[in-house]
Amino acid sequence: MSKGPEANFWNTLRSNLPPKCQATRIENKHGGGVPDVHLIWDGFACWIELKVSKGNGVNLSAHQVAWNTVYWARGGANFILVKRSSERDLLLFDGDQSPQLVQTGLSGTEGARFDSSAALFDGLRPRLLARYSAALRSAV
Repeated sequence: MSKGPEANFWNTLRSNLPPKCQATRIENKHGGGVPDVHLIWDGFACWIELKVSKGNGVNLSAHQVAWNTVYWARGGANFILVKRSSERDLLLFDGDQSPQLVQTGLSGTEGARFDSSAALFDGLRPRLLARYSAALRSAV
């Protein structure tokens, strides 16, 4: 596994997982857009694409944008989590926001801001519950 900024970001997240949460880092060498992390937390699963940004831009490939957009449109729970290299804050975006992130960057896309991994997980849980609730309502 590489030792770059995203690997360090992953190690920080992994060491701060809440109870009843398991996260698996996916090393996808062939492309296809599948996100970096699969997380299951007390029965609720999601995918998270990790990005470290030096500025306003978020480097998502066309495959990553397509995968995240389609997965979200089909009712999946998937997110893009961005850490600015110069800041402590973590920025969380829904999967369907990936095209906007590429076009307008962090300053042009509204996301949730968290000041720590603990705060991130506190904010992620209600988002997961809301996403699953919406999927269940549309399935009936």
